[in-house]
Amino acid sequence: MAKRTFSMLETFLIFLLVMMTAITVALLSLLFITSGTIENHKGKYSGSHGFLTTQHTQASQSPTATQASPATPVPPLLQNFSGYHIGVGRADCTGQVSDINLMGFGKAGQNAQGLLTRLYSRAFVLAEPDGSNRVVFVSIEIGMVSQRLRLEVVNRLKSKYGSLYRRDNVILSGTHTHSAPAGFFQYTLFVLASEGFSNRTFECIVSGIIKSIDIAHQNMKPGKIFINKGNVIGVQINRSPTSYLRNPQSERARYSSNTEREMVVLKMVALDGAELGLISWFAVHPVSMNNTNHLVNSDNVGYTSYLFEQEKNRGYLPGQGPFVAAVASSILGDVSPNILGPHCINTGESCDNANNTCPIGGPIMCMAMGPGQDMLDSTQIIGRTIYQRAKELYASASQEVTGPVASAHQWVNMTDVTVWLNSTHTAKTCKPALGYSFAAGTIDGVSGLSFMQGTTETDPFWESLRDQLLGRPSYEIKECHKPKPVLLHTGEMTRPHLWHPEIVDVQIITLGSLAIAAVPGELTTMSGRRLREAIQAEFASYGMKDMTVAISGLCNVYTHYITTYEEYQAQRYEAASTIYGPHTLSAYIQLFRTLAKAIATDTVANMSSGPEPPIFKQLIPPLIPNIADSTPIGRNFGDVLEPVKPEYRVGEVAEVTFVGANPKNSAENQTHETFLTVEKYEDTSAAWHIMYNDASWETRFYWHKGLLGQSNATIEWHIPETAQPGLYRIRYFGHNRKQEILKPAVILSFEGTSSAFEVVTT
Repeated sequence: MAKRTFSMLETFLIFLLVMMTAITVALLSLLFITSGTIENHKGKYSGSHGFLTTQHTQASQSPTATQASPATPVPPLLQNFSGYHIGVGRADCTGQVSDINLMGFGKAGQNAQGLLTRLYSRAFVLAEPDGSNRVVFVSIEIGMVSQRLRLEVVNRLKSKYGSLYRRDNVILSGTHTHSAPAGFFQYTLFVLASEGFSNRTFECIVSGIIKSIDIAHQNMKPGKIFINKGNVIGVQINRSPTSYLRNPQSERARYSSNTEREMVVLKMVALDGAELGLISWFAVHPVSMNNTNHLVNSDNVGYTSYLFEQEKNRGYLPGQGPFVAAVASSILGDVSPNILGPHCINTGESCDNANNTCPIGGPIMCMAMGPGQDMLDSTQIIGRTIYQRAKELYASASQEVTGPVASAHQWVNMTDVTVWLNSTHTAKTCKPALGYSFAAGTIDGVSGLSFMQGTTETDPFWESLRDQLLGRPSYEIKECHKPKPVLLHTGEMTRPHLWHPEIVDVQIITLGSLAIAAVPGELTTMSGRRLREAIQAEFASYGMKDMTVAISGLCNVYTHYITTYEEYQAQRYEAASTIYGPHTLSAYIQLFRTLAKAIATDTVANMSSGPEPPIFKQLIPPLIPNIADSTPIGRNFGDVLEPVKPEYRVGEVAEVTFVGANPKNSAENQTHETFLTVEKYEDTSAAWHIMYNDASWETRFYWHKGLLGQSNATIEWHIPETAQPGLYRIRYFGHNRKQEILKPAVILSFEGTSSAFEVVTT
């Protein structure tokens, strides 16, 4: 074998890896020596802003909307009707938008530095007419649902509602935006990727989920549900087409595309005709915003929800109004929205090959691009195309969903599942491990290291470095995962806690002829098709024929990817990230068939709940400490540093910069609703009225971190063609941390206002 040589970049990155590992070990040691708390953050601070607005508030789904509580009487449910009781709710779950990594790409340095759009939890409570059986589906604009998050939500629901909402009838699903805050995990690999556990963001997400369910619970109405299905064209490509080709030709011939184009739409309407909301499931990765982005946002499917809710909630600000539209994740594992495909960013030539590598520069030069001029443009193009098709399917939905409501759930030790390959032969799942191609990343976001997709051989250098830093993987785990070359043997790494989950959730809920399968990971296209067909066949064999099965991804606990056995042999990124080994999909098919059989035969009560997952108490705290905010001499928080111009035309960008404070302080304030407003002066009322907030796609909030606690906040308003001419101003709302010697820190609210400026149309 030729001697391995390294470029200057690789040598530098190796040095950084060693240093980061040493720092991590030191921090872990410090953590357990001092038995420190999760985060120096207790309690909430009050302080609200009085906004005058023409938007309606009586049925608002804003963060301050009415919440259900044990002391709040719920109106008695009407029972003598055909349909379901339907409740919808939406609540803010944004968390901190600074001093935290964004979750998804795993790129060091991709931390939050502001806000493009707020993130929401959208909840749907669906119950039989007599209210006896009900289910809850929640779609959350986060990267994925962590097990710690799921367990906390279920525990709080139990404290509030008793046995009404439980682990078996509540599904939590992440949309998989890669531009949402990290920091809400308990397993060590994800904690390290998040650069610590942020109790601040964890609380924001949990509170948002609970609040959205509260609103849905309180607002339940008798209504009907209609289902429709149809293809969405022009928004996807398969980012691992050579892996897909490993599947049998006879199987591939049954499908017209190597991505799943079908969208499933549920339309919810009250008996009085009022439109309540929709859930749609569609397979696309929300990575139109790439790994150079630093603004928290909901990406392409979030833009679809935004457009639908703005259309139905006319007169409301974004994030408000009674209609709730969720675009939930589905079988998106190998599906990219960057439809122009992979090209070498240095030469422009295609790199759509088995290893996604370029002649000059190798794999780190191979990136896929979206249809737009930049990532913001691509996000809106993809999101709008999905919206337009969802709108058509929603409008034409006429097949009513009827029948009983049921649910089934089990915890399963995924490291020890016996899989029946046929009537005489079995196989086993494995302890978790990640392969070399995991470290390569994908065409949607390369890692920057010298790893390459499709790697099936180990590398002596990386093996030696891993063995010295993390220990040597056992013979058993290496054999179990073949042909995956094991890079990280996470199933054998337990300090300070397990690095990957062993106990995972499998769950199905049904409404008549609709089944929603909650999958704890990212299924590739063919994996999802096989699972869907297996569930349908199981239901049919026990008399429940013609079931529609919606596969909902990123649910309840995150376990990376799930490929077919054939795709696993190629060991591209998705296969290298199939952590329970080559028979993972077969195990899930077996487990979900068991759930389907239990529902079909009414034997759910006889099922074992399975081994309960752990809850780890002491987690690595955030690496970025909380420090007091400060201002330049002679300045106050909220002062204008760079003013707006006196006049703008539609299509231009109004911009103002203020003396700022760390936005993460605002995540500690439950009454904080927005960092900004764009307001228009109305002569008739002689008052300013809010036209846009920080949930609007026309606004941007940038935070610029300085030294010694100083920072600036820049607000942009991209003036749309629909803006009415007149007098406008921009306001900024923040919170600063004040720390006096020997006293606890306090959070103080402040605001700033730009000078007034004119918007003209010509």
